[in-house]
Amino acid sequence: MRTQKKQQLRQLRVWRIRKKVVGTAARPRMSVTFTGQHIYVQFIDDGKGVTLAAASTRAKQSGGAKLAANVKSAVVVGRAAAEAAKAKGISAVVFDRRGAQFHGKVKALADAAREAGLQF
Repeated sequence: MRTQKKQQLRQLRVWRIRKKVVGTAARPRMSVTFTGQHIYVQFIDDGKGVTLAAASTRAKQSGGAKLAANVKSAVVVGRAAAEAAKAKGISAVVFDRRGAQFHGKVKALADAAREAGLQF
C-alpha cells in the first residue's frame, strides 16, 4: 500500500473517532499523539477550543534523562500529564488515542496516568 493511501486512511480513522470522542470543561479530552521521536499529551476542552494542560517528551524533566518515543518514556509522560492535569483541577478525562491500538506505548501511558489519579 502506498504511503499516501496509508496516511489518508489514518486521517479518515482519526476523523471517525473524533466525531464520537468529545471533551467538555468538566471532562476534557486527553489527546495522545506519538511521532517517531516524541510523545505529546494535551487536555482539551472542545467546547471552547482551548488546551487546558499539556505534557510531552520535549518538556524539561527534573531527572534530566533523555526521553524518546518508547514505553519507558510513555510511563514518565503519563505521570507528568496526570500531574499537570491535577494542577489545573482536572480529575476525569475522555481518552483520545487518535486511532492507535491500545497496547505498548499507549497502554503504558494510560496505565501510568490512571495510577497517578486520572479517571478515564
